[in-house]
Amino acid sequence: MKALSAQLKRGLAFVLAATMTLLSVPFDALASSHMDAPLITRDPSANTTDVYAFVTEADGQKYLTVALGVYPHQNPGIGPNKYNFDENVRYEIHIARGNDLTIGYPTMTYRFEFDTDFKSTKTILQSYLGVIQDVGDANQNLTQSYTITRLNNRTGSRLTIGGGLVPPNNQGIATPFYNEGDNGENPARKGVATEAELDKYTKQGIFKFRNGYWAFAGQRDDGFYADVQSIFDLLQLRNPGKDAQGGFNVHLMALRIPMSELGGDQQTVGVFATTSRPVAAVSRALDGGGRAERTSRNAQYVQVARQGNPLFNEGLVALADKDLYSRTLPTVDRLLFKRYAENPELATLINLIIGKGATLAIDKDRADIAAIFIPDVIKVDLSTSRTRLAGNGKTDAKNPDDAGFSRLGIFGGDVLESPAAGHPFRLSGKVLGADANKFYVPGGWPNGRRFGDDVVDIAIIALLSDLRDGNNPKISDPFMGNYDGVTGNDQGFNKTFPYEPTPQNGRVPNFAK
Repeated sequence: MKALSAQLKRGLAFVLAATMTLLSVPFDALASSHMDAPLITRDPSANTTDVYAFVTEADGQKYLTVALGVYPHQNPGIGPNKYNFDENVRYEIHIARGNDLTIGYPTMTYRFEFDTDFKSTKTILQSYLGVIQDVGDANQNLTQSYTITRLNNRTGSRLTIGGGLVPPNNQGIATPFYNEGDNGENPARKGVATEAELDKYTKQGIFKFRNGYWAFAGQRDDGFYADVQSIFDLLQLRNPGKDAQGGFNVHLMALRIPMSELGGDQQTVGVFATTSRPVAAVSRALDGGGRAERTSRNAQYVQVARQGNPLFNEGLVALADKDLYSRTLPTVDRLLFKRYAENPELATLINLIIGKGATLAIDKDRADIAAIFIPDVIKVDLSTSRTRLAGNGKTDAKNPDDAGFSRLGIFGGDVLESPAAGHPFRLSGKVLGADANKFYVPGGWPNGRRFGDDVVDIAIIALLSDLRDGNNPKISDPFMGNYDGVTGNDQGFNKTFPYEPTPQNGRVPNFAK
């Protein structure tokens, strides 16, 4: 591999120094296939897929945009009943700030709760009574609404941010405005660069609240891409690979949070998500039109799933502890799960299967891997300018990837400048970088996670490399950033909120070939 650029070295130094600083604090109290642990695979509407967190800008203001995907592997052509959010699940995105970041404690929580209403239940047509002209109109039989509540877990205070409506799923003829040319016979729209270019349903599904919050909840194309089949088929990788999520949809909750609501941008925060169910749920049959029954929101809930960085529970935690991970918070990661990051079995398997006995990846004493995953929160440096975003690819005429964007993040040379003043991760006053006023940090995972980050290849390069000395990292990338043979999503990304692609058309889905 060519010599690392000076900025790339400084970026690697930053991310390892920053996260290893977290590891030095005492404990006080291979990709996202979406099938992370045995029990949660039996509960798809509560099953988390991916968490995203990255810095965005609009009208001269900075925001932290966070998103949670749930309900994986949605075949867009299914019917008559559809995939929807579950009114008996609490979907929660958590943010750890300040000292809470070091132990993975959620300083604040943004909770999404849903209600489901039917205009009529005396029909087999669960979702569509005709062509839907506008979100929530008379032809959208099943309509979901939601409320977002912000919880301060230190003080116990609560604040209702607002609520919104969920757009319909993309069926095809019934939902023409999702698709190219507003025609239900055509594939879903490609990614766009501006809010004005979004399809009608998505635009109507974006709700804007006081203090600069924006929210969206609805079906989207699954923006995660990887040849999961070959990864878990005895690591028999192939090139080209097949995107196992190609053609499938998920349900997404996205939230744009003003920096002022987080205490400013001169900090690093940690982001993760959970889903919880009531201890005892109650349901009843509906008569005519009505609302689906849900458990009282004052009921006792139990956590059933957790999601932070991609890969961790699925690719590093042993089977014996996978369900335990789903039921716990990052506050216990150092005690219960750190050993899996420090001694990654996946590295051993890479040596045995791909290396045929040769040592390609270090599988012991990996403080660098533990620095990324422990506690398992996505760490985001808020002091940078907005991150670079993926579009429809580098050469697309209308919506190209941002200049400098790399799906490999720091390993592809994608680094951002971060003001040093007030930064919490300066080591003994040392400034990392030639410019005394700047840090150089990764533009993608593990500094946040963007739509378009190739988390499989990033993780494998990290395992093949030795990053334990952040100031002198040894990068190993023998396959030049192409390990599972999948280098992009099947559907282009939006470079505007909610970022994840338009949901696949059930009439003409783009399944992997």
